[in-house]
This record gives sequence, structure tokens and C-alpha cells, in this order.
Amino acid sequence: MKRSPMTARGAEQLRAELKRLKSEDRPRVIKAIAEARSHGDLSENAEYHAAREQQGFIEGRIREIEARLSTAEIIDVATLNAGGRVVFGATVDLEDQDDGSKVSYQIVGEDEADIRAGRISVGSPIARALIGKTGGDVVDVAAPGRTRSYEIVAVRYV
Repeated sequence: MKRSPMTARGAEQLRAELKRLKSEDRPRVIKAIAEARSHGDLSENAEYHAAREQQGFIEGRIREIEARLSTAEIIDVATLNAGGRVVFGATVDLEDQDDGSKVSYQIVGEDEADIRAGRISVGSPIARALIGKTGGDVVDVAAPGRTRSYEIVAVRYV
């Protein structure tokens, strides 16, 4: 079975979502189904069908989260020390070589990626270009329309 990397924070977020789905959302939809059943004829009961559909989504998401957690290789970023190299979980400060703009990204698992929050997937083109590099290195990343060059300003393990 293929293990997929995940930060400890990402695993905790999935566990919290799983707990919410099981302890709040699932009981709520079961109650809604029971209430809709009490209204009689199920064939024309839109509330019943909507609740059953929602139950299907919840159960599917529960199975998906449980599967991801079971195959996750949880990496605690705080214990990392890769000697200044960019590795999974590292936060990398970059400077665009064209316009001098600065940006920071943390390299995380696919389920945790959120570009607006500065978290990029380990499988993304920029993360693949950064892995194994150190501070001061310049990397070229194929971006839509052109290739961008970034200098690695700092590598942090936070």
C-alpha cells in the first residue's frame, strides 16, 4: 500500500473533520431521515430524498477520510532538521528573480494544499523544483505562459 505524506497539522484537521461528521452531521441527518419518514409516502417525499442524498455524501466523506488517515505517513515538521535543505514540511521563503516579489510556501501533502494559506502540494511543479535545494539556490519553475526563476531566501522547519 502506498503511503502518502501528511503533516501532523493536516492529520489533526482530518481527525477533527471526521469527529464532526460522526458526532454531529451523521446524527443530524439520521434524525432528518426519521422525521421525513414519519410524513408518509416516501416516493414523493423530497425531504426524505434530500436527507438520504446528504447521508450518502457524509458516509462517503467519512470513508474517504478514514482511508487517507490509514495510508498517511505523518511527519512532524517541528522535529525536522534537514540541514537547510528543502524537504516535505519545510517552509520556504522565495524571491522572484524577475520582479523581486517575495513569497513563502510550506510544502505539504495533497490533502492539505491551500495556495491562499501558503501551503503547496508536494506534487506541485514548484514543490518538485524546490525539493533537495538549499538557501541561496535559484530554481526555475515552469509556470503558465513562461518559466519563472526564484531564489531560495530561507528554509524553515516550523
